[in-house]
This record gives sequence, C-alpha cells and structure tokens, in this order.
Amino acid sequence: MDLFSRTWAALRAAVAALPDSDFAKPSGCRGWLVRDLVCHLVIDAQDVLITLVTPASAAVTHDAVTYWAVSSEPPTGDDPLDALIVRLAAAYEDPALLKFHLDDVGAAAGRAAGLADPGMRVSTQDMVLTAGDYLSAYVLEWTLHHLDLVAHVTSVPGPPAEGLAETRSLVEKIAGTAFPASFPDTDVLLVATGRRAPTDAERDALGDLAARVPFVLG
Repeated sequence: MDLFSRTWAALRAAVAALPDSDFAKPSGCRGWLVRDLVCHLVIDAQDVLITLVTPASAAVTHDAVTYWAVSSEPPTGDDPLDALIVRLAAAYEDPALLKFHLDDVGAAAGRAAGLADPGMRVSTQDMVLTAGDYLSAYVLEWTLHHLDLVAHVTSVPGPPAEGLAETRSLVEKIAGTAFPASFPDTDVLLVATGRRAPTDAERDALGDLAARVPFVLG
C-alpha cells in the first residue's frame, strides 16, 4: 500500500514538473505522445477510484500477478480506447489543464488508496482481488508508465528505485522465471515488456528467455 502511494506520488510529481513543450514529445508507449500518456493516467486514476468503491462478496479470483493479461504482440494503436485517449488528450489543448485534471483526480485516487483496507475484496474487469493486491498491481502500472514518461524527456526524474525493484519482481513472477542478475531493474522492465529490443549481449545473457520476450501486459 505504501509503495503504491510512493510510486503514484512520484509519477504525478514528474508530470507536474514537465515543461509544456515536453507534452508534444513522444512517450515510451508506441503511438502516444507524452500528453496522450498523461491523459491515460487520468483514466487510470478514475479506474482506481471506481474499483476501490466497488466491493465484492465473491471469492478472490486473481492477485497482483494474475491481474495482468499477457500477450506477445505490442499494441498497434487501433484499439478504440487507445484512439479515444489520443482525441481526449488533444482536446485539452493547454497542458496546464491536463496537469490540473491529473492532480485533481490523481490526488483523490491516492487518498482513497490510503484509506482502503488491504484485505477488502474489490471487483474490476470481471475479477475479484483484495484491495492490497489490486494496488500492488498498480505499482507495476505506475512504474512502467513513469519509464514511458521519461523515455524521451530529460527534464524530470524517473521512477523510484523501490518501485523499479518491486515491478521487476512482479514481471519475473508473471514470466515464471528470473532475469539475469546482471541486468539493472530498468533494463529488465524495458526489455521484458517490449519497450526496447535487447542488445546482442543481452540476448546472449537471456539464453532461452530471449525467445519469450516481450511480455506485453494489459
């Protein structure tokens, strides 16, 4: 729960510190500018708020690892929701409005997470999880999107080290295997999720695992 709060606060602070000119730069999400990514974060914050006030009485069906659907194909941008995000982001026009909306909804999501009982069962996307597992899954979401935010932007810091380490651990559990210990956490996350291709040296170090990446999470 604390790590959710720290990673989310770091991501929101990075967005708040972005110069307006950086909103037109590409992000680490294929086909999305930084402004599109920030608009997606607003939707994410809304999802957190909705889920935390959607209690479930059914048995738990998923945890922080099985919450994630895994594909080997990166998104093409043709998904209707992806296309909608781009149109919504463009409608803001002034980056200050997008920053304000993220700060407003994002702060509320952070407060709701801080008040949530970790053992409470919640429902989302036809899954039942504990609130603690749901928020742990979002540590991965915040950390990967923080990496996306700074992929082509140097004006703000990247995600906190503890978020990188926890997200690496989750990705390794999703993959069912550990990545080489010599790989820094950031490189594991970029390569494992298809945000960049492995170098020849990394491919050699990955061995059989090289044929299994990327693990595209959705």
